[in-house]
Amino acid sequence: MMKLFGPISRIAIGLVSITIGLLLVVSFLGVLRDDVEMARQARTLAAEDLSIQLAVLLQKDDNEALKRTIDAISSRDGEILSVGLRRNSGDIQVESADHAKHWVPLKDAKSTTTHVSVPIHAGKDVWGNVEISFRPVVPKTWLGWIRHPLVLMLGTMIIGGFLLYYWYMRRVLEHLDPTKAIPDRVRKALDTLTEGVIVLDTNGRIVLANEAFRALNNQDDKVGLSARRASEIPWLRASLGEREPDDHPWTIAMRDSVTVVGEMLEFTHLPDGSRKAKLAASPITDGRGAVRGCLVSLNDVTELDRKNVELERTLSELEASREKIEAQNEELKLLANIDPLTGSMNRRAFFEVAEQMIAQAKSEGSHICCLMTDIDKFKNFNDTYGHAVGDQVLIQVSRVLKAALRPTDVMCRYGGEEFCILLPGVDALRAAVVAERIRFRVEAQAGPGIRSIPGLRVTASFGLTSLEFGAPGLKTLIDEADQALYSAKQTGRNKVVRYDEMPSGGRHAVAGGG
Repeated sequence: MMKLFGPISRIAIGLVSITIGLLLVVSFLGVLRDDVEMARQARTLAAEDLSIQLAVLLQKDDNEALKRTIDAISSRDGEILSVGLRRNSGDIQVESADHAKHWVPLKDAKSTTTHVSVPIHAGKDVWGNVEISFRPVVPKTWLGWIRHPLVLMLGTMIIGGFLLYYWYMRRVLEHLDPTKAIPDRVRKALDTLTEGVIVLDTNGRIVLANEAFRALNNQDDKVGLSARRASEIPWLRASLGEREPDDHPWTIAMRDSVTVVGEMLEFTHLPDGSRKAKLAASPITDGRGAVRGCLVSLNDVTELDRKNVELERTLSELEASREKIEAQNEELKLLANIDPLTGSMNRRAFFEVAEQMIAQAKSEGSHICCLMTDIDKFKNFNDTYGHAVGDQVLIQVSRVLKAALRPTDVMCRYGGEEFCILLPGVDALRAAVVAERIRFRVEAQAGPGIRSIPGLRVTASFGLTSLEFGAPGLKTLIDEADQALYSAKQTGRNKVVRYDEMPSGGRHAVAGGG
């Protein structure tokens, strides 16, 4: 239960308990008045005075006067409930209202604090008794006890005393120097550390700050660090940003009993420029595991951070250089593999890719066909319109060929106006259909694509062969396609000729252009 209260609250409760205990001891020694005994004595005297008055009226035998006197006393005195005048025979001579209700016969004829009986003498003989019923001195209900002066006094002492003691102890402890509780050897040991260290109490006040932390304190800040809340130090609070005090690292460490590490702070108040430090906050617990404070350290990582920034900058520059070199290598590779005029693969690069495709097709037993195509009468374009138009013809034919092929097909500018195409996964029959479609596109699109020469007609001839015709390798396959191309040239141009459909006598002729 006491864990719910702080040290100041426990001290205040202890002081209130001591005060109440002293009051009880004083009461036990009889220094304080006994309200019950005083009430009994006062009521006995009042009853004796009343008996004297009533005895005088009895001698006058004036019952009316007796009745008026008894009623007046009952109504006037708030402590008296009823009054009765009883003979020795037990008969009531005169009584106030409800006397029978309030009066209780005495045990052994002894009066109490609530029921007092006083004898009335007629000469030397006892005529009877005056019976008086008083209100109880001690409350009989909870409400009565709450209103009792003693209970009110104790309640005031407990509540008021706690509040006053708490306020007083809080003010006193705030003005005490908590650093006096730290031994000098501990101070000296912490001063040898290069990182700033502060020890906080459970309220976040600084109990100890080593030399490195004091060096971080602003020179313009004339307020000392002792007994000061860490959250109230301007430069430390500014480094934490807009966070509320409940979200500060040391508050979290003490509240959740966890170690907070890795908080990177930047201090801009120092005359030699901004500094960066890594903060760590660890709760300090006693032998029972209760949190008694917090140890906060600030490790200056300014130089390390600068080195990291420089390293990151260098790495960034190296990465940029690497990317630039890779881009240049890609460009060089592109220049080495791509024909600069048509953008098609050049002959050297084509052979590297084609060899792999042939080897894979043979190992898998799949089809692959080769097309050799040549622009018909290309020399006429150069002679008639100039080499610039001839270059445009090459470019347009290359574009038409590329547009007609699949992504898996491979094409290169084999030399001059001649192009070589590999069609993987296609047999000779289908390849003939593809070649015919490409031939038609060249005739329909290549010439109109050159707008500088309206009505220009461009056609191409095609020679087709397939791996299924028995070629052992790429070189033979290209040679067969070239022979079929030559046959197409010799038999009218602008057509597709298959190698297997050529006359056997013409299969070994040397291909020529034109």
